[in-house]
Amino acid sequence: MPAKTQEDFIAAALEQVQEAVKNGQMSAACIPNLERWLTEPYYAEYVPQILDLVNTKSFGQLDTLFWQVLPFGTGGRRGLMAEFGSATVNARTIAESAHGLAVYLKSVNGEKGGRAVVTSDTRNRSVEFAKITASTLAAHGLQVFIFESCRSTPELSFAVRHLNCDVGVMISASHNPPSDNGFKAYWSTGGQVLSPHDRGIIDCVAEAGDIPKLDFKKGLKSGSIVEVGEKVDKAYVAEVLKLSLSTVRELPVLFTPLHGVGETSAYAVLQQAGFIGLEMFEPQREPNGDFPNVPDQLPNPERAEVFAPAIEHAVKSGAELILACDPDADRLGVCVRDSDGQFVHLSGNRIGVLLVDYILRKRSAAGTLTSGNYVVETLVTTPLISEIAKSYDVRAIDDLLVGFKYIGQTMDQKGPKNFVFGAEESLGYLVGTYARDKDASIAALYLAECAAELKQSGQTLLDRLDELYQQFGYFYETQSSQVCTGSKGREQIDFLMTQFRENPPTGLGEVELQRVKDYNLHEVRRLPENVKTGELPKPEGDLMFFEAESVAGKLSLAVRPSGTEPKIKFYFFSRTAAQPAEELFDIKQQTEFQVARFADNLQAWIAETLNNFESR
Repeated sequence: MPAKTQEDFIAAALEQVQEAVKNGQMSAACIPNLERWLTEPYYAEYVPQILDLVNTKSFGQLDTLFWQVLPFGTGGRRGLMAEFGSATVNARTIAESAHGLAVYLKSVNGEKGGRAVVTSDTRNRSVEFAKITASTLAAHGLQVFIFESCRSTPELSFAVRHLNCDVGVMISASHNPPSDNGFKAYWSTGGQVLSPHDRGIIDCVAEAGDIPKLDFKKGLKSGSIVEVGEKVDKAYVAEVLKLSLSTVRELPVLFTPLHGVGETSAYAVLQQAGFIGLEMFEPQREPNGDFPNVPDQLPNPERAEVFAPAIEHAVKSGAELILACDPDADRLGVCVRDSDGQFVHLSGNRIGVLLVDYILRKRSAAGTLTSGNYVVETLVTTPLISEIAKSYDVRAIDDLLVGFKYIGQTMDQKGPKNFVFGAEESLGYLVGTYARDKDASIAALYLAECAAELKQSGQTLLDRLDELYQQFGYFYETQSSQVCTGSKGREQIDFLMTQFRENPPTGLGEVELQRVKDYNLHEVRRLPENVKTGELPKPEGDLMFFEAESVAGKLSLAVRPSGTEPKIKFYFFSRTAAQPAEELFDIKQQTEFQVARFADNLQAWIAETLNNFESR
């Protein structure tokens, strides 16, 4: 009897996979991905490891590795790291991403090569993946610049423009857990890739077969790969500092990079600005992709829990403001000491409100606002930003889909000269024209300047927020998420979104929903009948807004699947009319209590809907 060949082992393995799918041990989506990795020559080095998993019946692990082809979302490709697998971030999928970017660029540029810049944050394997990216791009004939060590995402955006590059790549998974990494692709504007480039790159990635290779060290020696660093750093920091609006610098500030790259950007800006009382939080200073001293190892400054260690130190040190960047330093989180000495964590919306108020106040006083000026925000960001802008006769563009790339796109479409401020609720802000992505550096500079000026008059950022609520009304926003992981999670997300669209909740507790704006179908529907009553203009995206009137004022709910994580995100908005200062406390409590009940009732509806999904 002839010895079995590798082809025989592969055929037997695929039969076992088919059987595992029939038995519910794996998802059907794994089959074409596994077949490709087992049979196509480009994946030959991974075949023995895949066969070992099949032979040991590790079907759950195989499902994790192959349940999808890692997609491009609102922030590029992002996901779980592994040694192999179509659904994970690994050496092969990173090389495929870089290859697809280079092939698409050639199709646009007519084979004339081009220029690229690459960097990474402090995540595990980030430097390895950055070198693979640089080598792959250089093997395609691009002149590649790579930072000699980890840098921030906004500096990468700046460097694309500063170095006159056609494309850029940032290796990062933003605020995801230590298990994850990602690949963010940037176009020549310095913004993340948009239509039609995103679709073109995705198609080229999907067709990746044999990928040209170049040894990284040989690339450095030949000059096709060039290391950059200090000169670009200085130029970037100088551009941010040019935007300063105040010379007041006395403020005790505690800064933490959460083990990321924030020291190279936001902290460097604050240092060079000359803030007196600036302190680095040492336990979270070390660049470390395991984020060991961050609670739950989840370095997301949107989470109040992240600030607990820094708050403990700040109470002793006397700091009045705590600033935190996520690992790639494009987002800024803030905690403020109140009049009772307690630290209050600010939402991304409240930070955005403080920033736009500070910028417009200072520029109005300086006489540098014109009728052509505009601010930009996404659909799920607080409408108070737009209200403040309009009070200064500044145009507010507030109909953008989620993703800072749309703010960058709007800057270039409407003219960067008149751009004043861009914000998204997830701690993303930009001022100036030096970049096309959110930047914690400029947000940190302005928040510190604003707080220092308020301190001179005996106020805090919290006091200024209350003044704005008295002027415009109390705007309250919060959010929650429904996490659904893996291949089954994808089905749950799809099912939930379908139910929201076709069989939506019409009453959540005492709140009766009156209409829904569906940006996927471009229509407005009346509830409870869920019948169409009008058309919606642009934009187009998987986003729905449910609106209601309540005893506390206007109330709305936005629903969208995340483009970067396995979850559906829910955004709650409430707005009350302007009230006297003495009534503000009661209005806050009443509003926040009602929104909390609204969110609880939504969660009950979701749980019931998912139970129906399970019992189908």
